[in-house]
Amino acid sequence: MTTTAEGPPRGASTTMPAADPPADFDAVYAAQYADLTVQLYAYFGDRQEAQDVVQEAFCRALRRWSKVSRYDDPVAWVRRVAWNLAVSRWRRSRTALSFLRRQRPQEPQVAGPDTVRIELVEALATLPAAQRRAVVLHYLGDLSVNEIAERENVAVGTVKSWLHRGRTALASQLQPEARRV
Repeated sequence: MTTTAEGPPRGASTTMPAADPPADFDAVYAAQYADLTVQLYAYFGDRQEAQDVVQEAFCRALRRWSKVSRYDDPVAWVRRVAWNLAVSRWRRSRTALSFLRRQRPQEPQVAGPDTVRIELVEALATLPAAQRRAVVLHYLGDLSVNEIAERENVAVGTVKSWLHRGRTALASQLQPEARRV
């Protein structure tokens, strides 16, 4: 007899005889949790995963308990849901592992910045923001003076002034004599 996660086992009666009251959820949980966990533990090989799956199956059963409790075998429904969850987790894990196997085993090592680069960044940080933007855009971003002026919405002469002042300040900070002192 097969079951589905949303309904009773196929071929099973969906209601209990009128004389039998619905099963008590707490009693079913207490009686079946350990057995279902052992079954799923044997499948997963991981006790925590088995406990999580069984717990999730019982949570889903509790939400539908008014209906599930009237099945001939409510535990069969919970067991089927737990197994479906286990298979889904296994498939997701298999897909993730397959993806990871296709990835590069190790990221390429990139050399850290040398002292000249660190000194340049520190020197740029001392410039006023407008001068720093102009120097970076012109020398590192390869923008022309006209492009910088348009981008900053200032006159071309202003950009030239920023570049001159920025170069002068950087030169005084980055000269070998200035670094030794």
